[in-house]
Amino acid sequence: MIYRVSVLVAVTLFALIFIRLTGGYTERLALRALAEYYVSRAPLELGVSNIVTGILIAYRGFDTLGEVAVLFMVAASVGLLLRKDDAGFKEAEERRRRPASEIVMTGSQVLLPVILTFGAYVIVNGHLSAGGGFQGGAIVASGVMLLLLADPGARLNAAALSVIESLAGITYVAIGILGLILAGGFLDPRFLPPGEAGTFLSAGAIPLVSALLGIKVGAELSVIINRFGR
Repeated sequence: MIYRVSVLVAVTLFALIFIRLTGGYTERLALRALAEYYVSRAPLELGVSNIVTGILIAYRGFDTLGEVAVLFMVAASVGLLLRKDDAGFKEAEERRRRPASEIVMTGSQVLLPVILTFGAYVIVNGHLSAGGGFQGGAIVASGVMLLLLADPGARLNAAALSVIESLAGITYVAIGILGLILAGGFLDPRFLPPGEAGTFLSAGAIPLVSALLGIKVGAELSVIINRFGR
């Protein structure tokens, strides 16, 4: 009885907080000064059409590097915690031999190429429209999940994926150093020509960094999914 009353009180308090927040909300009719600065300056300074991608990769590129480093540590930790043990190996092998349903198999054959193509499109067009390396990498990893669901016996080459994501991370840092030497600072993408905003070959090194992020995020998430599948 006391537990139910406590839950009811907690839910009521959360409801009051939510009502207070939503009741006091007013839509802002103009951008804040900081937002207006980035919206107006990013296309001129970076030649990028997608302001969000420009901020993530250029203005706060060091934070983005830290985020992918955290994701790498998560993938490594999952691999350590979910190591295959001999006792459960036979049982896991038996589970992997069970075929997926016809619907899942057919759906994967139709959807997997579409998912991978769309993920690549989101990655390479991140400087032009909504998307980028993080989003595209997650889409590619969702295709990998579909593949493993359709074929429970399939296994990814985790060692190769680890090498790929490591090379992507090293190249990312190398680009950062080039920005420090040839431009205005670490991870400054302006050491490459900015081009014309709105065109595919524009925004300096931002498309290259976005592609590296997509490869790194896709590989790391795929390793995590593969480990859970074991």
